[in-house]
Amino acid sequence: MAFAKTSGLGDDLYVAGFHIGGDVRQVQLNGGPSNQLDVTDITQSGHARLGGQRTGKTALVSYMDTGAGNEHAAFSPLSTSDQIVTYLRGQSLGGPVACCNVKQLNYDATRAADGMLTFAVDGESNGFGLEWGVQLTADPRTDTTGTTGAFFDQGAGGTFGAQAYLHLVSLTGTNVDVSITHATTSGGSYSSLIDFGSLTSAPQAVRGTAAGTVNEFLKVVTTGTFTSAVFFVAFMLNQVATVF
Repeated sequence: MAFAKTSGLGDDLYVAGFHIGGDVRQVQLNGGPSNQLDVTDITQSGHARLGGQRTGKTALVSYMDTGAGNEHAAFSPLSTSDQIVTYLRGQSLGGPVACCNVKQLNYDATRAADGMLTFAVDGESNGFGLEWGVQLTADPRTDTTGTTGAFFDQGAGGTFGAQAYLHLVSLTGTNVDVSITHATTSGGSYSSLIDFGSLTSAPQAVRGTAAGTVNEFLKVVTTGTFTSAVFFVAFMLNQVATVF
């Protein structure tokens, strides 16, 4: 039997719009078990359970990089706001990707005897659990004007909605609006599925959701007044109801 096993080489990472895979030494993602709700009634001879709240954790080790838009700028403020962490397994359209909306807990330095300086950065999920999906743009995509990207075929659509994450790495211009459109056929009529809204500054990251039917074919579209927008989009198609 053949197995499509892969290593963890050639991966990447975004945090709150900062594209910092080149500054990261190690990544750990924990989806965490869903809380199990005991709903056993008196007619049953064993436990009955429902899935409860989901959780997630992120942990990474980074190198010190004080360059503009790099690791130190992303982590040193120890922001109390939510931070979206996105891990890419490989760097290819349709490749696996994991996202987690977290609260940053620390920025702890370790200076080894040989002079190596690294930082531990941990995050606890807030509001949503760790989510796995697909890479919906090249890593990253750069648009110099409003653009309709090529279609991506999911293989099938769904009826339970979807989530998506946008990391806007840089923006030259007034604003950019990044959206995901969908259609039932590759050459069909595309309609809006998830719109991340008009963004005027970078770096930043946004989570978007869509309820109901999600068609098989997707495109990432940009509009706005800009001469350069560098961004990455991750997409999660729900396989069950009430995920988001």
